[in-house]
Order: sequence, then structure tokens, then C-alpha cells
Amino acid sequence: MEELTQIVAQQGENIKAIDTVWVALCAALIFQMEGGFALLEAGFIRGKNAMSIIAKVLIDIIFGGLAFYIIGFGIAYGVSNGYFASGFGILDGDLGLGLTVSNKLFWFIQLGFAIAAISIVSGAVAERMRVIAYIIYVIVFCAILYPLAANWVWNPNGWLANMGFNDFAGSAAVHAMGGFGALAAAMVLGPRLGKYNKDGSIIPIPGHNLPLAAVGAFILWFGWFGFNPGSTLAAVGNWELIGTVAVNTFLASAAGGVATMTYTKLKYGLVDITMVINGILAGLVAITAGCNVVGPNSAIIIGLIAGILVDVAVVFFDKIKIDDPVGAIAVHGMNGLWGTIAVGLFATESGLFTTGSASQLGVQIIGVLAIAAFSFITTYLLFTIIKMTIGVRVSREEELAGQDAVAYGVESYSTFE
Repeated sequence: MEELTQIVAQQGENIKAIDTVWVALCAALIFQMEGGFALLEAGFIRGKNAMSIIAKVLIDIIFGGLAFYIIGFGIAYGVSNGYFASGFGILDGDLGLGLTVSNKLFWFIQLGFAIAAISIVSGAVAERMRVIAYIIYVIVFCAILYPLAANWVWNPNGWLANMGFNDFAGSAAVHAMGGFGALAAAMVLGPRLGKYNKDGSIIPIPGHNLPLAAVGAFILWFGWFGFNPGSTLAAVGNWELIGTVAVNTFLASAAGGVATMTYTKLKYGLVDITMVINGILAGLVAITAGCNVVGPNSAIIIGLIAGILVDVAVVFFDKIKIDDPVGAIAVHGMNGLWGTIAVGLFATESGLFTTGSASQLGVQIIGVLAIAAFSFITTYLLFTIIKMTIGVRVSREEELAGQDAVAYGVESYSTFE
């Protein structure tokens, strides 16, 4: 009997060891996605501000990471009343999630989601936002705003979790949350100088280094195979689920790229590679909610629609004079919205198109609209308060000269004799 007990105990330790290695590897991939955000966004903006966007992503990690540790994680995963939780010191408690990894490792992988969400906003406010104003927003976002959305979706007592809302890896909680925050931020901040003529016509401001942006996209694409499969939070017993999630993640991203490449060729006569990059990312965003519950053919359809939606959305927001230098609102906001709703259409066991029932679809719509509205309203209010107090935007002189030289005293590209 004692020998049997030892065998069972050893099996338990083996499971914990395997799951710990799996989650640690995925968490590292997710963390490295910040490098992808930095390069993608730097390549999509002008060279005189390239270092400033690197600085913003660093701010996301260092200020946002500490804020999420000190306050945010407890709000997200403490004892919840359905809408809010408080839980200082919960790294050593029972989170009620049935984890086979330590709470500390769980915190680290969740950190990756938090800083990914705020990094979506960094691209939309590029080239014109004051550093101190951005730091304030990052702290509030990672300490309070994002954790509340995570509480609703992933806390065992969250109101959306109790409704049966399915957002496996965060199309709503991460991407719609970040994307609609980006929309509000861009609206309050206003467009870059010289972006629009007085008659409303658009003046293109091309990115200074598209190969750099492409490398950033590849890093993000690679990291997504930690982002989605890692959301299983365990390897043992999840071999089929991990395979499903990985395949769906790739198929949707590839379909997004195909759709955008085809669409831009037909619409403009030339393939827009910058838009293809965003089409791949749009497919990734859209499949993130339902990668655990849809079939591979459905993943392709979700990606195809995402790849077209991203271009339509970029054009739409440009027409209404909302300046988003990297397309963050279209990629993350619109496709976070679409991907979350798509679960209610294509989920194998509960989708409208697969079962005829609209129940899941209703839950998905309620959930993603609640998160989008919450992010938009709170960000709009916070940015307005910052604007009316310390100021949210750099001076005209700093914007014309470039934030790299004025705010940081460096140039991203020095001239060598």
C-alpha cells in the first residue's frame, strides 16, 4: 500500500514537472512577443520616432509588469464577486483553477497577456503622445482595467465565465480590450500633424522600414504558438487539445494572409504587403477566442473573413480621420470583436451554423460588446482627464523634430562618415 502511494505521488510530481516545463516555455514565447510588437510598430512609423516606440513597449513591460504584480493579478484572480476581486498575496493561495503549475508561473504567463493588451495601444498612439502620460495610462491599464476584463472572462466566478462565454486565449479579454482602448486613445489624442488635409483628404505617412515590421510580425506569429496553445495551462492530458489549438491557429493566420493578399490585389491592382502582414495578424487575433472549440475548416473561414475585415477597417478609420499608424484598431479591435462572435457561429458543439442554436452566439455578443465598451469608455475618460491636467500630446515642435531626438536625446539611425 505504501509503495502504491509512493507511485501515485511520483506520478503527480511527474505531471507537475511536465506541465511546468510546457507552461514555462509558452510563457517565454508570449513574453518575447513584446519584441515583435516593438519591431512591427517601429517599422510602421517614421524613423525619427522609431526609438520612441521601443521605449513605449519597454514601458509596457516594466511599469505594466509591476502594476500587474502589485495590484492587477489580485483583481483578476482573487476571490471574485463576479465583477471584481481583491487578493494581495494570492501567489501563495489556492486560486481555484485546478492548476498543476505554481501560482507564480501562472502569474508569469498571465503577465504576458496583460502586457500584450497594453502594447496594442502603444502602436495607435505612436509619434505624438507624451511619455509621462503614457506611463500613467499603462499603470492604470495593467493594474485595474485589463485585470477587470480578465476577471470577468477567466476567473472561476467571473460573470461572463458563469454565462459560458468562450474566449480561450483572449480575442476579447486581450485584443478587443486593447483594440478599443486604442480607438479611444487615438480619438482623444488626435491625428499626427500633416496626416489629413483641410479638405479631409488623406496624406499617406509610410513606415520607414517595412522589412523591420515584417520581422516583428514573424516574431509575433511565432509567439502566438505559445499564446494560444499555452492557454491550455497544462500539457499532460491535453495532447489532442494542444494539437487542435496549434493547427487552428496556423490555418486562420494563413487564411488571413491569403485573403488580404487577394483582396488588395483585386482592389488596388497591387498586393499591399503591409496589409498582408496585418492580415496574418488579424487571422491570429480572430482565432484566439475559439481555437479550442472550432474545426480546422471553420478556422480557415474565420481567417479569410479577418483578412478582408482588416483592410476594410483600416480604410474606414482613416476616412473618419482616426489616425492609427500601425493599424492596431483594425487588427486587434475589429478582429477581436469578429473572432469572439465567430465562436457563436462555428463552435463545433454550440455554434449557430453547427447546431442551429443561437444561445452561444448571444453570450459571445454580450461578452465582447461589454469588454469593448468598458475599454473604450474608461480609456476615453482617462485620456481626457490626462489631457485636461498634465497634457497628453507632445508639442508641435517635438512632433516635427521627432520624439527620439527631443524626448530621448538619441537617433535610431546615425549618419556615419
